[in-house]
Amino acid sequence: MIRLSVNINKIATLRNARGGNLPDVQQVAVDCQRFGAQGITVHPRPDERHIRYKDVELLRPLVTTEFNIEGNPIPKFIDLVLQHKPDQVTLVPDDPDQLTSDHGWDTKKHKTFLTDVIGRFKEAGIRTSIFVDPDTEMIEHAVYTGTDRVELYTEGYASGFKTDPEATIRPFVEAARKAREVGLELNAGHDLNLENLSFFAKNIPWVKEVSIGHALIADALYYGLQNTIQLYLRALRVEG
Repeated sequence: MIRLSVNINKIATLRNARGGNLPDVQQVAVDCQRFGAQGITVHPRPDERHIRYKDVELLRPLVTTEFNIEGNPIPKFIDLVLQHKPDQVTLVPDDPDQLTSDHGWDTKKHKTFLTDVIGRFKEAGIRTSIFVDPDTEMIEHAVYTGTDRVELYTEGYASGFKTDPEATIRPFVEAARKAREVGLELNAGHDLNLENLSFFAKNIPWVKEVSIGHALIADALYYGLQNTIQLYLRALRVEG
């Protein structure tokens, strides 16, 4: 079964809007796991506009499933990851002022940099994943960095799903097959939701995990957090 990692950045955004500790990011992480999520994802950015670096320290002992830290591997981020040693680190090429992730790595151009960073994380026993577009060439070059996994950036799939799901999923299936062919495990994330998640899972059932935040937290406003997590887990089940 594809694992669900809940990105709790939006919980931190809501907390930060008023100051104080409501909602409680730590309690939400505990509750997500209690309700069935198989992982917790955070994506601290340099301006700390949602998850703060201090949150990572506080969350680390509370995450008993899988802890995934995403981010651009600037020196401060690298130090954070090495200090708290999550189960997985996902490298994302974010610009400092970027609203949200909007592209994957050029693994050919940045091969040397990624290889050096990934080497440091692997020495510390941390599984690594690289955020990539559904581009077979970028996946082929990702192998040479030493990464364990690639995470498909799925915004293109989500945006085209309503119009033509079959055509939209095609490059993602091709990319996923390439990852499997070259021996890389596969994650996926960005704009996956209850409408498009099941179709994605049925077409690429060998995905190891999906990281979902914005849509899941928005759905929780209507359905409640526990029920929403169960709905997402149900959407990820692939029969047969």
